[in-house]
Amino acid sequence: MKNWRDLPPLNALKAFAAFAEAGSVAQAGAATGVTHAAISQQIRALEQHMGLALVSRAGRELVLTAQGRMLADAALLAFGNVAELAASLTGADANRALHITTTPSFAIGWLMPRLADFRSHHPGIDLVIDPTPDLRQLGPEGADIAFRYGNGSWPGTEARLLVSSSIVAVAAPSLIAPAAVGSVADLADLPWLQELGTSEATAFLEKYGVERGARFGLTSLPGNLMLEAARAGQGVAVTARAFVEADIAAGRLHVVVEDDEREGYFLVTPAGVLRPPAKAFAQWARRQVFPIA
Repeated sequence: MKNWRDLPPLNALKAFAAFAEAGSVAQAGAATGVTHAAISQQIRALEQHMGLALVSRAGRELVLTAQGRMLADAALLAFGNVAELAASLTGADANRALHITTTPSFAIGWLMPRLADFRSHHPGIDLVIDPTPDLRQLGPEGADIAFRYGNGSWPGTEARLLVSSSIVAVAAPSLIAPAAVGSVADLADLPWLQELGTSEATAFLEKYGVERGARFGLTSLPGNLMLEAARAGQGVAVTARAFVEADIAAGRLHVVVEDDEREGYFLVTPAGVLRPPAKAFAQWARRQVFPIA
């Protein structure tokens, strides 16, 4: 630190960070054990100290400004690192289960077939596997580790590419023959399948400027059931190619369109110090792909 006096008042910054995380002054007050009026007062004090508008006040709602969001991200990261390290040093979180969040497709296609190996090396670590398409918060109050699909850009996290994979639209030969597909437009009037909680199929069609036909509805269902339905010829499914390579090789599914612009699945952890169980799991996951990691 160059000058400790440059730091904002700690209580005001804590109240502001709690508001940014909770989304309302009432919930922030409940989380920190003070009244919502005290939270509002601390936010105003922080704005006066910094000479900036950190929230916009539209009616009864407070919304972070662009500058407020930047400060909130930095404060939440800093407070999270302190809380994580303190818990690790004191052993306060020693009995907390390791929380892993990922999509159902990744859980079924990559994680679960390998999990017995982790168990054999770390039998004493309690695990919570949270298969959801929702983007869970990472940190002391959320998940310890996430597996996410994309390009590796998630603020406040550290991301390492684990599985390179393009996105493909696949179908069973019984639904449409491989030779019958000349473009994405040829698929518009077919039934489509989409992983529950995502918009992958819809976004895939929109990318190619194709509007889904009205003849068949869109069916949303969990990732494992989506692939089973695709194999049975019930619709076109959009998924990571890595999860259907065996189906493609066996002829159960064929690729009708492939999008290789995104990189793949990343191992994502909160920036900063990991507690021992999370560190052990992250190292194990990397070794599944990079044996000397």
